[in-house]
Amino acid sequence: MRQAIATVKKTKEIQEKYKVFTKKSFGQNFIIEPGIVEKIANAAIQSRDELVFEIGPGIGALTQFLCEKSNQVVAFEIDERLPVVLENEIGFDHLQIVLEDILKVDIDEKIREFRKPGQKVVFASNLPYYITTPIIMHILENSIHAESITVMMQKEVADRIKASPGNKTYGAISAAVQYYCEVEQVISVPKEVFVPRPKVDSAVLKLTIRKETPVDLIDEKAFFACIKAGFGQRRKTLLNSLTGTYGLSKDEIRTILEKAGIDPVRRAETLDMNEFADIANGVASAKQTI
Repeated sequence: MRQAIATVKKTKEIQEKYKVFTKKSFGQNFIIEPGIVEKIANAAIQSRDELVFEIGPGIGALTQFLCEKSNQVVAFEIDERLPVVLENEIGFDHLQIVLEDILKVDIDEKIREFRKPGQKVVFASNLPYYITTPIIMHILENSIHAESITVMMQKEVADRIKASPGNKTYGAISAAVQYYCEVEQVISVPKEVFVPRPKVDSAVLKLTIRKETPVDLIDEKAFFACIKAGFGQRRKTLLNSLTGTYGLSKDEIRTILEKAGIDPVRRAETLDMNEFADIANGVASAKQTI
């Protein structure tokens, strides 16, 4: 492998050479600590045969190590200035660059395009803070073929994703991601290892996508509707926050909660996934009888 890109010296050299200074509009922060990106790659990739989708490679700090560990890396980038940097600086022929916005990409279509028969697919990324959640949910909601997502994100978002019921950081994103994935923190990342330096620290999570759903549901849409409504106004009781879900009245919601053995004055942040599932199944059943 060539000299690590994730250093102060090499990052400045590339920025000057290609005039690719960071853009706030893309949420760009270049990492300058090679040990951290190597740990992300190690966590993301278990075999050289895996197909790796990287989101937002930037100038290639993480890309280098992904290419070192995998025989096939596909990097999705929206900054038109960067493909030439990646092509010239990475030094691996098995890197393919796709100049597309991952949020507008049909994930399964891209997997079918690039994956070889029997090949496992993993995602890895140092995500821009402002679109972390939309990208994670886009992958989870639109791909049934990926194994995992290993991603660096703002520490506050990581804390929310891995939070347990009863924790003040537990919310809709916690319940949604944990429905799809098993969540593991890989490392904490201080803000000092980026240029420009962000105002907050980061963390790397590995989201291993479940092969089977953790709860039995009549209607998955009802489950997510209940989560969204429950956390939409956190201070409200479940009875009040869920009223109107799928057009159900307060009395109908009260009956659903009572049948599920859940006190109507509880709040969404106290519910575990099984309790959300019980409510959602009650809502789905009530909807079918309307």
